[in-house]
Amino acid sequence: DFSLGNPNLPPPDRFKEVLLDLIQSSKPGDHGYMPNTGYPFVREAVAGYLSKEQKTPVTQDEVIMTCGAAGALNVTLKTILDPQDEVICPAPYFVEYNTYVDNHGGILKTVSTRPGFSLDLDAISDAITEKTKAVLINSPNNPTGQVYPEESLKHLGTLLSEKGRSLNRTLYLISDEPYRKIVYDGVSVPSIFPCYKDSIIVTSYSKDLSIPGERIGFIAVNPGATHRQSLLGGLALANRILGFVNAPALMQRAVAKLQGVQADLAAYARKRKLLCDGMAECGYEFTQPRGAFYLFPKSPIPDDVKFVQALQEELILAVPGSGFMGPGHFRVAFCVDDETIINALPG
Repeated sequence: DFSLGNPNLPPPDRFKEVLLDLIQSSKPGDHGYMPNTGYPFVREAVAGYLSKEQKTPVTQDEVIMTCGAAGALNVTLKTILDPQDEVICPAPYFVEYNTYVDNHGGILKTVSTRPGFSLDLDAISDAITEKTKAVLINSPNNPTGQVYPEESLKHLGTLLSEKGRSLNRTLYLISDEPYRKIVYDGVSVPSIFPCYKDSIIVTSYSKDLSIPGERIGFIAVNPGATHRQSLLGGLALANRILGFVNAPALMQRAVAKLQGVQADLAAYARKRKLLCDGMAECGYEFTQPRGAFYLFPKSPIPDDVKFVQALQEELILAVPGSGFMGPGHFRVAFCVDDETIINALPG
């Protein structure tokens, strides 16, 4: 089964140690409500780590703890979108973006990418209108594994600044970053905050700590955002009224002690090599992923849905690229046991 992006690595030992300590030292109030944005001491810990990662001073006030990256993205879209506002997104993209934008009265407007799935800034520029409210990017990308370089992000920031001025409208750049720490061959994911002041990060600890079922993530607002105070107020309210109320209390306290800690992510590099070497030997064409744990090869026949159905006959589950607005491709998630990759290659 290569169909799900469900991390198969165990959480780091430190995660278990922290959980045990938190449970054994539990005191009255530890499992009660807290501010909708999360515990102040947790947000302070996140802000401290984020300040280094983003090369920008971030305070706890700019951090909102959320129920995973999906919760973070829904809270963000609820806050910024008016009915019929457009969100521009490069394709291929995570299939649920359509629903998230629709949830809050917006319209997802897709644009093409360049060969190798890099950003097409001309396509983004052409797509911006007076209805545009945000550009949504995901790097490292699901399903392609592409990591957008700093130069592209700076150019994107310049483009949004210029377009925003000409339209007399704040255009947001939302960066969805749950795969930030899963990168290969010395690649690093650029910091988004220095590239554009009206930027918002949505992310989670699901992939780097290998705890997707715990639903813990955060939103971080660029301290230089034009409408910083109104934006933060809206995010705090949306986190509550969408029914999340607050991020899980126990997991908040855990991640406060786990900043910079991650699972043995090097294992994904080994799995990536196994899969890429094997599929290249079979003659598949693909762009080698620079991050995340997905491969997005070209389908050997034009109809990617029919090809994925043929794989099912070999007892191999993959996902058609059409579902990600990437027709003619299919997605293989290599967050599986090595033996699963090895045994599937003959099929």
